[in-house]
Amino acid sequence: MFKYDIIAKEGRARAGIFHTPHGDLQTPVFSPVGTQATVKTLTPEHLKELGASLVLSNTYHLYLRPGDEVVAEMGGLHQFMQWPNPMLTDSGGFQVFSLAKTRKIDADGVTFKSHIDGSTHRFTPEKSISIQENLGADIIMAFDECSDPNDQAYSKLAMERTHRWAERSLNAHTRPDQALFGIVQGGINPDLRAESAAFISSLPFTGIAIGGLSVGETKEEMHNALDIVTPLLPEHKPRYLMGVGTPEDLINGIARGVDIFDCVLPTRLARHNAAFSSTGRLNLMNANFKRDSQPIDANCQCYTCRTFTRAYIRHLIVAREFLAGTLISIHNLYALVNLVKDIRISIIDGTFESKVPEWLQTWQGNAARTATKAHS
Repeated sequence: MFKYDIIAKEGRARAGIFHTPHGDLQTPVFSPVGTQATVKTLTPEHLKELGASLVLSNTYHLYLRPGDEVVAEMGGLHQFMQWPNPMLTDSGGFQVFSLAKTRKIDADGVTFKSHIDGSTHRFTPEKSISIQENLGADIIMAFDECSDPNDQAYSKLAMERTHRWAERSLNAHTRPDQALFGIVQGGINPDLRAESAAFISSLPFTGIAIGGLSVGETKEEMHNALDIVTPLLPEHKPRYLMGVGTPEDLINGIARGVDIFDCVLPTRLARHNAAFSSTGRLNLMNANFKRDSQPIDANCQCYTCRTFTRAYIRHLIVAREFLAGTLISIHNLYALVNLVKDIRISIIDGTFESKVPEWLQTWQGNAARTATKAHS
């Protein structure tokens, strides 16, 4: 049911097709994040029109509200949110481990308190898989533990626990129509990253995710981790870099052999009036845009840029109209989704490596000012 075909390579960059029950994913691919079974401010039709083919939803949040059993009763995530194309769910691990003041980790799992009402809950690998099977996404994640990249001792303990939980996640997995991915951890320690990549690759997962990056490390440290990990992963399995999503990150990640990306950054920036552009990130609240008749980006063909001016979008922001967030979200997601599609074409026609310097120069100035993780 799940098969990954590589159709072209240039250097370590790959173009492929990942076959799923809800359609084929052409990789590399960027996934918008629909934490609560919705990409904030956008409808599924918006997502289709801007070219998205994959959406991520969040296990922790949907378990708490409305409940994974409710989603299952409503026909699963695809039916519940009316998204007919492939979907991915994370394991809930990142959110749980982010609750540092209210969670307790042991060898079996994690006990934590809900951020909504303070009620106590427990996740184990088996529980995470059960929730994700109820949610019904095409791609699901093994339960893992994400650590502070600057804490070497903790990174080792978390990696070892992630490995044990990976095996338990595999044993708990019962739905053949869901692809289970294992997750590589190890912080920024080269030896731990190599050890984790080798161990996770030895297990019968359908794909491999790379976790624990974009959580405070430098770009150089992220790139070094990818340079270590991706050459050790199986060629015939898709590779997913979790929570990474500036234009530069996508270019650099694809150059290092990554196939799938997701990040909340495009829609989060939009809700704070910021837009990606080929001239650098724009703060559309800026008074300079009050009489600006240009689109957000003259080189962009999204609905927002084809239709509206910077002056109009700034007016919506000042007037506190919700449409501002929708229009900027459309633009930001279009920019990333279609950058990755253009990169895919370049891998197929053999021009990717020659275009990398130009793309990096075009998209400089759009990097995140603070580390932004997808699952937040």
